[in-house]
Amino acid sequence: MTTSTFNTRLEWHLSFLDRTVTSEDDPSSRLLYSYRSAMEGFAATLSEEELHALRSMNDVISIRPDRCLQLHTTYSYKFLGLSPTKEGAWLQSSFGRGTIIGVLDTGVWPESPSFNDHHMPPVPKRWKGICQEGRNFSSSSHCNRKLIGARFFSKGHSVASTSSISTAVVEYVSPRDSHGHGTHTSSTAAGASVPMTGVFGNGAGEARGMAPGAHVAMYKVCWFNGCYSSDILAAMDSAIRDGVDILSLSLGGFPIPLFEDSIAIGSFRAMERGVMVICAAGNNGPTPSLVANEAPWIVTVGASTLDRRFPAVVHLGNGEILNGESMYPGKQLAEKEVELVYVTGGNKGSQFCLKGSLPRSKVHQKMVVCDRGVNGRAEKGQVVKDSGGAAMILANTKINLEEDSVDAHVLPATLIGYAESVHLKSYINSTRRPRARIEFGGTVIGKSTAPTVAQFSSRGPSITNPSILKPDIIAPGVNIIAAWPQNLGPTGLPEDSRRVNFTIMSGTSMACPHLSGIAALVCSAHPTWSPAAVKSAIMTTADVVDHLGKPIMDGQKPAEVFAMGAGHVNPGRAINPGLVYDIKPDEYITHLCTLGYTSSEIFAITHRNVSCQETMANNRGFSLNYPSISVIFKPRMMSKIIKRRLTNVGSPNSTYSVEVMAPQGVKIRVKPQHLTFVHVYQSLRYRVWIISRKRMASKKVTFSQGHLTWVHTHHGQYRARSPISVTWKNK
Repeated sequence: MTTSTFNTRLEWHLSFLDRTVTSEDDPSSRLLYSYRSAMEGFAATLSEEELHALRSMNDVISIRPDRCLQLHTTYSYKFLGLSPTKEGAWLQSSFGRGTIIGVLDTGVWPESPSFNDHHMPPVPKRWKGICQEGRNFSSSSHCNRKLIGARFFSKGHSVASTSSISTAVVEYVSPRDSHGHGTHTSSTAAGASVPMTGVFGNGAGEARGMAPGAHVAMYKVCWFNGCYSSDILAAMDSAIRDGVDILSLSLGGFPIPLFEDSIAIGSFRAMERGVMVICAAGNNGPTPSLVANEAPWIVTVGASTLDRRFPAVVHLGNGEILNGESMYPGKQLAEKEVELVYVTGGNKGSQFCLKGSLPRSKVHQKMVVCDRGVNGRAEKGQVVKDSGGAAMILANTKINLEEDSVDAHVLPATLIGYAESVHLKSYINSTRRPRARIEFGGTVIGKSTAPTVAQFSSRGPSITNPSILKPDIIAPGVNIIAAWPQNLGPTGLPEDSRRVNFTIMSGTSMACPHLSGIAALVCSAHPTWSPAAVKSAIMTTADVVDHLGKPIMDGQKPAEVFAMGAGHVNPGRAINPGLVYDIKPDEYITHLCTLGYTSSEIFAITHRNVSCQETMANNRGFSLNYPSISVIFKPRMMSKIIKRRLTNVGSPNSTYSVEVMAPQGVKIRVKPQHLTFVHVYQSLRYRVWIISRKRMASKKVTFSQGHLTWVHTHHGQYRARSPISVTWKNK
């Protein structure tokens, strides 16, 4: 308060209204709230005239109109700038209307409200798929205008899994999901709008998939033992014939040569038929070169974070506070301090809280510290609960650093980062009777930097094909709330008897369907574009800065291209990119020749007889027309020429100029420096000379990055940006 005339803030706030309200009203009747902790100020009902009077007063810093905000749980669409009312990607694409997304996963829970077909258009006439009968799955009642098809593929799995694993969860021999993963991913891609959702009151609001107007076809290929290549290929085979536009695969393994990779092989065929294939990059980060699904005709998606947090703070007995996160649905432990214990020693894995490793005598009614690793995060909580523990602190190890994947735990629990866990353990080791309590803070939005690269997201460079920069892009993949089956608790543990329609998951598995849904929006807006053109639109318009305009971070450092590819997906810009790098199927075959693949290896992928000698003779100095640029300098190589071809998908009579930020250690020349497109869909070529300024002196590989952007001379919103990565190898 700037004056001592008033006894309370309320009086002071009312004084503004006393001087402002012009009608006969009692000024206090206009006051809605007098704030004192959340902000300094008040909320009141004012006429336009009163507003101007108030604005002119001393002490008034700002006045903001009250806005009608919608609550959101699958908050990622709001974070990505998708709005059902403002002009943008949703309205321009009619919410993805008419596009069919085929999801290869663990099946689907058809009763989930996310698959309600209210307001959905009829099934597209080109759809040739089926709704396959099976255990607890009926073709007449379980498919509709949203979930238009469902099949299951288990033969490969049945043959491979001779041992019958006994499990508490029923495995349905049908398209029905008994794991939850497929229900979660398919609803993320194209789930219907579901009001008033959340997980035990956290993240509460309205859930929506990325393309709420798109249709879903589920191909169940994953079972308790995993997903077998034979089943995956069979599903892709059916999906191509069924008429899907997009295939979304939140699955994969470690990098293997393309000719041995059934996903790469199946997706080549899909691409030839105009089907776009989108795959998760894998969860093997931050170790370099473990990115999976790295074929150039696949969109490879890494994971990023949202600016939504679920704080669950640890108050230690010595007054220290450790920041953690949790979706445990309660406040039972907010005030109750209990003894803290970290059970180590012996060979039972008690530090990881493995089954049977925690003696009841040591943990009964105590808060147990469990290290991350070996078994599942939520499973550790179940072990603590079964052993009589009162609560749990999940402690990140050096591998996980500050990564914060949240769970809906079965007992009061929180997850703390590595730096916090070092503090925690030193407190335990230096205190005779360490104590702590957890305070749960609900849902907080907009207070943290985002997006950032998820710690677990798999990184490049690609081992099998370093001439292509992978991953291609990042999308939200941490703490994503989406649909969940009714046969499982929110943790997915057999012992968890709670039931929910939505739960929270993290992984590049969650990033992949975000991208699939956004691709559906672009496909709906531009139905004649090839998969390569849609991919280019998404990559060249990606963001490389966070919501505060600072570089996207990867832990403590700005993210490199091997962590985030072209950047973070921006749906609003992807739908109207101005220029695209298109690629014809034959160009991928020439590219395979440049990798030194044999005729039989190329045949394995493409089913085409190719003479690489002939192909290379006809395509001297060939470069794949990829939206990103990757150059490897081997010893004694000093320069490289890269060719690219841009197609105008913006407006006719458009001129673009090139802007270059050269990677350190190289000089870059681009010819021509201006491209003028007379009409739409015209293609023009340019060349890039990349000249090394350094000779390889160092023993190890060195790396540098930059970018090249074509900018419209009149409409600055048209910017096609390509990341450049340069690697020097000494052998």
